[in-house]
Amino acid sequence: MAVTLADVAARAGVSSATVSRVLSGNYPVAGATRSRVLRAVDELEYVVNGPASSLAAASSDLLGILVNDIADPFFGIIAGAVQGELEGRTDGPGPRKLAVVCNTGGSPERELTYLTLLQRQRAAAIVLTGGAVEDPQHSAALTTRLRRLAAGGTRIVLCGRPPLDEPAAATGTGARQPGPPPSGPELSGPPPSGPVSSAKPRSAAGDRGPLSAAHDGTRGGVLTVAFDNYGGARELTEHLLALGHRHIGYVAGPAERTTTRHRLEGHRAALAAHGGVTADRAEQLTVHGGGYDRSCGYQGARELLRRAPGTTAVLAANDTVALGVCAALREMGLRVPQDVSVAGFDDLPFSVDTSPALTTVRLPLQEAGARAGQLALGTLAPPPSGIVTVRHELRLRASTAPPRTGG
Repeated sequence: MAVTLADVAARAGVSSATVSRVLSGNYPVAGATRSRVLRAVDELEYVVNGPASSLAAASSDLLGILVNDIADPFFGIIAGAVQGELEGRTDGPGPRKLAVVCNTGGSPERELTYLTLLQRQRAAAIVLTGGAVEDPQHSAALTTRLRRLAAGGTRIVLCGRPPLDEPAAATGTGARQPGPPPSGPELSGPPPSGPVSSAKPRSAAGDRGPLSAAHDGTRGGVLTVAFDNYGGARELTEHLLALGHRHIGYVAGPAERTTTRHRLEGHRAALAAHGGVTADRAEQLTVHGGGYDRSCGYQGARELLRRAPGTTAVLAANDTVALGVCAALREMGLRVPQDVSVAGFDDLPFSVDTSPALTTVRLPLQEAGARAGQLALGTLAPPPSGIVTVRHELRLRASTAPPRTGG
């Protein structure tokens, strides 16, 4: 049941008239009272009502894109591709849709805050990008918020993170049984252009097209464009094992992120299948850099080589982390790949131009972002499962080679 103005007033301990004054901003209200009211609004996730014409305009023009770090090419490429789906599109007379990019800085609290703000603006669609935080309390709050938005008609698309109903890990790594990515049609290559579904055309009254909350009862109306992080990391580790490496280090990302867990699970599954590397040894050769930036790769590589100076190959959480790993190795007088092989993940644009060029796993970020944008706009019919899986591709370049002494 929708939260009412009276509910907010009761929570804040004031009259409904006082709540109206605070929300309208047209009357003076004591600072302490204003704070109590606004806190109650946030706690109850109250959405301010307004004239029907204003709500229709807001719901037809706004698309929110949540990213962890807009300066990271991974998020910039996806956000740009989502926004690109708006170019040249109109739903009849009037302005084009407006894409708003919300930079969370990786903060779970800020993620929820932006969702509340977008809900108040009656966003027509929201795309959440990047790995999810594996904190039970945040996951529950996020799931509730997203399903409430979807039930209200907002299209929700997760891009690069697992479906809402994926079993959560008890810790940041490895509590879930390793396995293939969620089922669903695979994405490889450019997405279809133009409308793909047989959906009814949108009406001037703001019909939301084919992606209503009722389209998928099992996932609460939340669609997913999922990356095969597990499979990509496993294939990358298998490549290094095939070269002869047996002392393979891993500079991982933040332990609490699903992307980190899935890639680390794939890496360890390859080691376990090959044999000869115990779980304890794999743990010793894993360093959590704390982030996905260059400095974390630099510090992580130094810690890894301190723990295991005989390391002959290093897998990095992503390509940016791999740059930091290479810098640390050079500073220690080690050559890539003659002394230590290095591999990344994502195949960001600079990867092919590094020296040596970086072996990595390519994720089609541009295509995935475009597909997420099409799902968000309702120009692409959702799959029955609610999930589109992105296919990875191993890109072998000069940064990996057989170990000099057999690993």
